[in-house]
Amino acid sequence: MSGIRTAHWEDWPLDALVDAKGDTRVSLVVPARNEAGTVGDVVGRVRDRLVDTVSLVDEVVVIDSDSTDGTYDAAASAGAVVHRSSEIRPDLGSHPGKGEAMWKSLFVTTGDVLVFMDADLTDWDTHFVPGLLGPLLTWPEVQLVKGFYERPGERGRLDGGRVTELVARPLLSLLFPRLADVVQPLAGEWAVRRSWFATLSVPTGYGVEIGALIDTWRLHDEQGIAQVDLGTRAHDHQSLFDLGAMSVQVAAAIMDRDRLVPVGGDEAGVRLRQFVPGPIPVDRVVEVFERPGAEDYL
Repeated sequence: MSGIRTAHWEDWPLDALVDAKGDTRVSLVVPARNEAGTVGDVVGRVRDRLVDTVSLVDEVVVIDSDSTDGTYDAAASAGAVVHRSSEIRPDLGSHPGKGEAMWKSLFVTTGDVLVFMDADLTDWDTHFVPGLLGPLLTWPEVQLVKGFYERPGERGRLDGGRVTELVARPLLSLLFPRLADVVQPLAGEWAVRRSWFATLSVPTGYGVEIGALIDTWRLHDEQGIAQVDLGTRAHDHQSLFDLGAMSVQVAAAIMDRDRLVPVGGDEAGVRLRQFVPGPIPVDRVVEVFERPGAEDYL
């Protein structure tokens, strides 16, 4: 049985959590790409309830990852501090991807604790944030907190989470079985101590969550990880082909950490061949690059 502590968001009343926060600074980081329709709601609700009404969150920062729509303006209008990922530390270059935005956030945030939330949420509430903060503000041994939730959809409770069930969970069961009890290892809602995250190698794409989870377990064992039931969450789903590219990045992050050597592929990434019904292939190159620990650049 896993020793990973599991809790529920209601375990921490908001007023008690504000008291436990003390002088700890909390940054909410929202990586976003072409999410103009939802990012404003995410930012606005958190600011209203957790920044302006109570002093639980000190800053709300959106990292815009090469959006081509109105994501930047929508986030700024809702009250976030917005940075374009490519413009943060341009001397270090820029890579596409969610993990890159998270890694770059270390250069423009001030929180001792970072809470990450996806920008495409459509069914959620602001209790996600205190739920994720609870273990970090009250359990000093915990370095990383994963959220988990119901993900209802048109085809039922398992409508979402396809990459989790078909890629992440099987590989964890085979290679890192002591993490098999993590309910949603790829959850986009998670929190981490800044001092720890800054030491980690960070996959620039969708491998960021699973990479941080495995690396935390490696050094801190199960006691360094907690998971919190956040209730219900819904968001827009990606196409099957895009999930194929996501699967490559997730699998690469897991396999890197099992082998302790880089997964195969040329310098540009892994070439993924997919087929739209018929014999003619469609090739795409999926980047599997990782950033080194940011602490050396801060």
